[in-house]
Amino acid sequence: MTSQPEPSQLDTSAPETSQSDADAPDASAPDASAAAPSLPMRRPLSFVRRSNRLKPSYQRTWDAALGDELLDIPHGERDTSVAEGFRIDWAAEFGRSAPIIVEIGSGSGEAVAHAAAANPETDFLAIEVYKPGAAQLVSRLRREGLRNVRVAVANAPEVLDQLFSPGEVAEVWIFFPDPWHKKKHNKRRLIDAGFLEKIARVLPEGGVFRLATDWSGYAVQMREVLSASPQFSNPHAGERAGEDSSLTQVRLYDLDAQSMGKEPQPLSLEEARDDDGGWAPRFSGRAQTDFETKALNVGRKIFDLTFIRRSAENL
Repeated sequence: MTSQPEPSQLDTSAPETSQSDADAPDASAPDASAAAPSLPMRRPLSFVRRSNRLKPSYQRTWDAALGDELLDIPHGERDTSVAEGFRIDWAAEFGRSAPIIVEIGSGSGEAVAHAAAANPETDFLAIEVYKPGAAQLVSRLRREGLRNVRVAVANAPEVLDQLFSPGEVAEVWIFFPDPWHKKKHNKRRLIDAGFLEKIARVLPEGGVFRLATDWSGYAVQMREVLSASPQFSNPHAGERAGEDSSLTQVRLYDLDAQSMGKEPQPLSLEEARDDDGGWAPRFSGRAQTDFETKALNVGRKIFDLTFIRRSAENL
């Protein structure tokens, strides 16, 4: 699980930019505009990694697990991309046919390991771009003898697009994604309408999408994007609204600012009231990790959301 400034959102590779930033022709070159053909703009990555170096013990675990708990995924143009045409037969990979739950941004694996141990009849794919975090997760899986988890060190949208057939995933979990606080960085947030299309494709009718965040601004964006999607419904619509909403409490006392040591700018009750609600109760299958505990200790609220994949007839 990851959230700024947790390390699992950090990357040594330069973040993707639009063609106008990254691929602009050299103005000093002759006929530069003709020499550089137009390329499609790419979506900015939702993560940036600063270091991928493994300490020796984790490198040994990595080498031993590669091709087993750790999927050996051939790369495309980046070390987190998936080579075109690469596929995985999940029944063959796990040696059985079982429901698959995908967790995106697993970090060191506290949550997914706990869930896998509690649900041995279910298979899990943990997606984590930060190599040291994935190495810790693999080490945890080996130490606890968990054979129903595989780890993919790859960009989540590409994993969903290329490694799963439509309707092949029972649930998708995204807990505490990087909120990218600065307005100019909001475009890097993982949860947007385009990404929802990828989630919707891999979930069957009735498939579950679970999210959690400790930042109210991102929670509101998640709720808005998912509520606007015709492919998902909220089974908790209207619940935990008004004065029962954690969002009301955050706004009323500006708890996010307080948690960062900033001067709070509280709103009046009328301004702070969250009359929409729609927040889910805390998902019992989500273990409280060290990260979540730290967020709670500094006064932030946790927002859970659960959405269900609609049937094609109801779209």
